[in-house]
Amino acid sequence: MTKPVSVNAHALPIVKHLIANADKLRLKIGTLANGAILIDAGIETLGSLAAGRLIGEICMGGLGTVTLTQGGPFSRWPTMVNVHSTNPVISCLGSQYAGWSLSHGEGKGAFHALGSGPARALAVKVKDGVEVPVEELYKELAYRDASEETAIVLEVDKIPPVELIDKVAKACQLDPSRVYVILTPTSSLAGGMQVVSRVLEVALHKAHSLHFPLENIIDGVASAPVPPPHPKFVEAMGRTNDAILFGGTAHLFVKGDDEAAEDLATKLPSSVSNDYGRPFAQVFKDYGYDFFKVDAMLFSPAKVIVTNIDTGNSFHAGALDEELLERSFGGE
Repeated sequence: MTKPVSVNAHALPIVKHLIANADKLRLKIGTLANGAILIDAGIETLGSLAAGRLIGEICMGGLGTVTLTQGGPFSRWPTMVNVHSTNPVISCLGSQYAGWSLSHGEGKGAFHALGSGPARALAVKVKDGVEVPVEELYKELAYRDASEETAIVLEVDKIPPVELIDKVAKACQLDPSRVYVILTPTSSLAGGMQVVSRVLEVALHKAHSLHFPLENIIDGVASAPVPPPHPKFVEAMGRTNDAILFGGTAHLFVKGDDEAAEDLATKLPSSVSNDYGRPFAQVFKDYGYDFFKVDAMLFSPAKVIVTNIDTGNSFHAGALDEELLERSFGGE
C-alpha cells in the first residue's frame, strides 16, 4: 500500500531554505514571545518575487512547483507564474487553500486571518471527546498529516498577536516554538506572487464546488500573469484575483467518462459567473466590501482544458481577456 504523502515533510525544507537565505530574499526573521518563528515577507521588509515563488510552493505543501517565465500570451504583461502538481488534490485543497479561519479579539482591535499551508493538515479540535479536523474539508479528503513541526502562511499586513499563534500551535498539538509563521501582505511583491500561485488551487476548489469526484483529478498545470503590486489593499487584492480570473489558464488531467470531463470544462471558467465582466476591486466595492456577496462561481481561471486520460479526449472552455486584465492592472 502506498504511504500517504506528507505536506509538512515536503514543505519544511523550503521553509528552512527561506530562513537560510533571508538576506538574499529580503525577508525578516523574528521570534514571537511564545517562541514561534516569524518569517516576514513584506511587512517590515521589502520581500521579493523569489520569496513569493517559494512561499507558493510552501502553501502547496511542497507537492507543487512554482516558476517564473517571460513571454506569456499578454504583450504588456509577459511575466507568468507557472504552477504544476502531480498531487493536485492534496497539494491544493489539503494544504494551499486558505481554509482555516483564525481570529483573536473583538471589535476594532480584532485580528482576523485565513491560514494556508501544511499546518492545516495537522489542525484538530475536540468534539464530543473525539479529535476531529478543524476544517470539515479534511473529512472529505480522508487526509491528515503528522509532523513534529509545521508552517502556516497568513496573508496579513501586520504581525499577528501571540494568542492567535498559540491557537494554531494548540490545534496542531505542537509547542509554539515548532511553528513557522509566514506573513505575506497582499500589497507586497511576495504576497501578490503567492496569491497568483493559487491559479491551480482555484480550479481545484471550483471543481470541488461543482461536485466533480476529487479522486478523478490526477494531475494539474496552470499559469497566470504576475500582477503589478498596489499599495492599497483593495486594489492589490483586485489585481491578484484578476490575474487568475482574466489571465489564468488551468489544464486538469482527469479520469472517468467524457460526459463528466466535458461538463467540468464547461462550468469551470470564471466567465460563467454573473459577476464576470468587471475588475474584481470594482465588484468588491459594488457589494459594499462584503466578500460573501460575490458569486463563488467567479473564482476560477479564465481558460480551462480538461483532458480525460481514460479516453484521450480534451475539452476546452473559456478565454483569456486581455482587455479586462488591462483595466485591472492599470497600465498606461
